[in-house]
Amino acid sequence: MGPAQDNTFFSPETESGATTAELCEVKPQSGDLELGSAQLLQEYTQLRERFLRTTNALASAAHDLKTPLAILNGYMELLASEKLGSLNERQREVLRDMNSSGQRLQHFIQDFLNFSVLETGEMKMQYETGDMNACLSEVCRLWSHRFQEKGLALYFLANDKLPQFAFDSAKEQRVISNLLENASKFTVAGGTVWLHAEPYMWERRSTVKPGIPSERRRQNDPLPNSVKVSVSDTGPGIPAEYHIEVFDDFFRLPTENQSDGMGLGLAIARRLVNNMGGKIWVESEPGAGCKFSFIIPLKPVPGSANKGKTK
Repeated sequence: MGPAQDNTFFSPETESGATTAELCEVKPQSGDLELGSAQLLQEYTQLRERFLRTTNALASAAHDLKTPLAILNGYMELLASEKLGSLNERQREVLRDMNSSGQRLQHFIQDFLNFSVLETGEMKMQYETGDMNACLSEVCRLWSHRFQEKGLALYFLANDKLPQFAFDSAKEQRVISNLLENASKFTVAGGTVWLHAEPYMWERRSTVKPGIPSERRRQNDPLPNSVKVSVSDTGPGIPAEYHIEVFDDFFRLPTENQSDGMGLGLAIARRLVNNMGGKIWVESEPGAGCKFSFIIPLKPVPGSANKGKTK
């Protein structure tokens, strides 16, 4: 048997005495790093500016569509009123379909306009002390007819434990409307949707002090610092792998009908809640319905208060 082969590899030396490995190793200089960082920052700034220009251009186009669409809807309502002449049942059915499509298109346009305002940071928060129960009750009143048409039950019971506090009522109603619309879209006839609100103790992770157990801290500070609003339904549910993605811009579930919307309803809700200094999430299992919840603080956080007028 011959001598064992030595498998150790040595880098061949060059004439200068440096090995091939040393020549191949490129050590970045501080000047190169600074140049690369400046270039990345410049490219990011250019992309951001291009994105904002594109968003503003699309928003302007969407806004220009509102006027002719409003005129078309007005004419359809005039024809449906039969002030210009009587209609047969087939004509009434066609007008109802046209009106439904017009309303849906108007909703899409408004969704995109709201999204563009949120994306460009131009939406301002308007805080005013109010009654959350009254806010939720008004939203239910506006949606009750839509739910009845689809054969769905909508329940809301006022919670007398909710305190009056400063919040943006219009944007709060928009978040709830988007959640109710999502629930009505995926819940079949005969299903039920619940709207519920309650005081909530929101323990932010950043405020937890080391060495202080959460249970002990909860007992020392039992007063709620936020309000939790939930919309639950008896729909098909959402698989766990989509619980975060459902709040992404233009995201739609694989099983969702592509004509049902632009995929902006939950994305707008997420942005609005974030602007209020809160958070939003979903709890769901396939076949067991969905529960969308969001939290908003009783006292506007400094970041959100600076975005608008606080009364």
